[in-house]
Amino acid sequence: MRALLRKEIRGFLGSLIGHVVIVVFLLITGLFLWVFPDNILDLGYADLGPLFFLAPWVFLFLVPAITMRSFSEERRTGTLELLLTKPISEFTLVLGKYTAAVLLVLLALIPTLVYYWSVGQLAVPTWNIDAGGTWGSYLGLFFLAACFTAIGVFASTLTDNQIVAFLIAAVLCFGLFMGFELLASFDAVGGLEGPLKNIGIQQHYASMSRGVVDLRDVLYFGGVIVVFLLLTRTVVQSRKW
Repeated sequence: MRALLRKEIRGFLGSLIGHVVIVVFLLITGLFLWVFPDNILDLGYADLGPLFFLAPWVFLFLVPAITMRSFSEERRTGTLELLLTKPISEFTLVLGKYTAAVLLVLLALIPTLVYYWSVGQLAVPTWNIDAGGTWGSYLGLFFLAACFTAIGVFASTLTDNQIVAFLIAAVLCFGLFMGFELLASFDAVGGLEGPLKNIGIQQHYASMSRGVVDLRDVLYFGGVIVVFLLLTRTVVQSRKW
């Protein structure tokens, strides 16, 4: 497991795309927060809301870019069959690749804590900021990224083409994040509006962003992750059939 984690992390950080993805994420969020119109300084109050509104949309592309090579590269080079002959279970293989990808997403997210410190210092009085809401939003963003990662790893098992894996993951992530919200907006759904919204990620992410850590939201995120990891294991196992 440790060897697999080291291999995945070295492979990502050793490639150009690894550094580009992290830099692009920090650059986009930094520009929207501090430079572009309606930034934090223009708003005039200490709040990281713009970051937590923007980050999920950036993650829709960032996370698939991280996960697209997880299994598709192994399939393309023919090393997946070699890995399956190793004395590790398919689920351990899936879990190792998933954990490595989550750590890489976390690596991109950690530097944004500088924004939190900066806003706290700029507030009048100092640190006059909703700490509970901010940390709740960070937790929700981490869970959202973990769900997107599970979806991305699953998508990478479906093809040996990294670009196709990226596109499949991006579509699935968008569908689960906003698809059910869009369906619920139609008048035809009637009383199904609430249940439809609860199926999508957006409803649960918005709930945690208010600083309320509800067990139902945590169980939802955990359930989505487990479902897609099990689907990933099933696809990997099918290579032996």
